[in-house]
Amino acid sequence: MKRGDTFWLRKALMEARRGEGFTRPNPPVGAVLVKNGKCIGKGYHHAAGQPHAEVEAFEDAKANGADVIGATLYVTLEPCSTQGRTPPCTDRILREGVKRVVIGCLDMNPKHAGRGVGVLRDAGIEVDVVDNQIINTLIAPFHKWITTGLPFITLKMAQSQDGFIGVVGKRVMISGEKSLARVQDMRRRADAVMVGVGTVLADNPRLLCRKKTARKQQLWRVIVDTWGRTPLESTVCTDDAKGRTVIAVTAKCPAKRRREFEKAGVSVWTLPQRKGHVSLPALVKRMGQEGWLHVLCEGGGELAGALVRDGLVDELHLVTSPRKLGKGVRTFGTEKKDVEGKFKWGKSEKVGKDVWRVGIGTM
Repeated sequence: MKRGDTFWLRKALMEARRGEGFTRPNPPVGAVLVKNGKCIGKGYHHAAGQPHAEVEAFEDAKANGADVIGATLYVTLEPCSTQGRTPPCTDRILREGVKRVVIGCLDMNPKHAGRGVGVLRDAGIEVDVVDNQIINTLIAPFHKWITTGLPFITLKMAQSQDGFIGVVGKRVMISGEKSLARVQDMRRRADAVMVGVGTVLADNPRLLCRKKTARKQQLWRVIVDTWGRTPLESTVCTDDAKGRTVIAVTAKCPAKRRREFEKAGVSVWTLPQRKGHVSLPALVKRMGQEGWLHVLCEGGGELAGALVRDGLVDELHLVTSPRKLGKGVRTFGTEKKDVEGKFKWGKSEKVGKDVWRVGIGTM
């Protein structure tokens, strides 16, 4: 690495974040063009079928009247080298005459892996692959999906200090405002939000992102509902986003009820049973077939516990509030010690009055 590489890769990462959650089934990618120590162009991939980040950066430089010959291109992911919905980015890079390309991480797509680097180096361009840990985290959902066909599952659970997520029959606010704001950002970056039917019955949530930067057509909602108990008058079945609601049921859900859901405008997935409930491995596989890269699960306890026990959680965000409930629904429907050993935990972080811990799945 050369002086300034880390700084400019961070700028490219900031660009990539702007497209996070909107690019499926493509990964979020950002790019920055630098010449004589100054940014002359930047861009990010907005959506599948639209220009890639490198092209956006070149077009931005052109709009700025900048000469890109001899510039350095910083890009979060290895440039593609094959024809897809758009032309190969390596062709454009060669045509523009940049002298150096710095890449945050290699593409795990078998069609591209290492090939783009080879094409550029064979043409005499200096190429450095940094393998940046933060950028690898950004690209983790795509890497999992492209190599396994399954989405990356993030589980977020907010609990009281004594380990409860709520009280039966009573709506309880656990986490603080700053934590709630962070969850909205997590929703903006996801392709779908998933909850169990118990959450719908207790809270009647909307499950959409309230951030102004979120696109209306972006987020799907998945309700895991073995018997089809989701009320037809619930928000997820009646609001203007009902066309992006999926009710995941089994054959235990009467055919009449399934037709009622479909008539209401929501999608119904009838999935196999596992231990008397919706098979979560089958559900996760179906979500991958939809091209969803990143799914955020927000509970409740029974669903969260089942996902953990099945080894389906890639990343767990455990939010602990200072308040105590004394009784209620356990966070994972089981003892916390049975869950903690399944994750590699990072450092705790204070968010307002709450404590956030992030664990990476080890299974």
